[in-house]
Amino acid sequence: MLYFEDYAVGQRAAFGSYHVTREEIIEFASKYDPQPFHLSDEGAAGTHFGKLSASGWHTGAMCMAMLVENMNNVKHASLGSPGLDELLWKKPVHAGDTLRVETEIVEKRRSKSRPELGLTKNRIQVFNQNDELVMQSINVGLVLVREPNAPIED
Repeated sequence: MLYFEDYAVGQRAAFGSYHVTREEIIEFASKYDPQPFHLSDEGAAGTHFGKLSASGWHTGAMCMAMLVENMNNVKHASLGSPGLDELLWKKPVHAGDTLRVETEIVEKRRSKSRPELGLTKNRIQVFNQNDELVMQSINVGLVLVREPNAPIED
């Protein structure tokens, strides 16, 4: 089990492989983001996308699936997230793309009000099969502290 103390600023990880299908793009968009360029090639033809493209929210969901799979493979004392500091969709995701994730811890600190918790800021980058960056976020994570009675360093 990895606790707050086990993480270091600059620590990196790379994982995941998610094959994007046309059917999944359309199904997600139909429910959550029914804009024409997410529903058909015809609807996307006159836009800067040019062809059917996944919703950015769908890209985020695919990223989350890879993050959770990785957390299931390497046990973490994670307690979820209070949110994001940044979310950027850099390039469209299309049917047939295969996505992967790279993470880097960019900041970490102990909670002063809740000494059993630590906070990490993680740069999450999603790349396609051509190593093109398609999404980037800065996620805040809550992680259990192994030794909550240890002094909090400033």
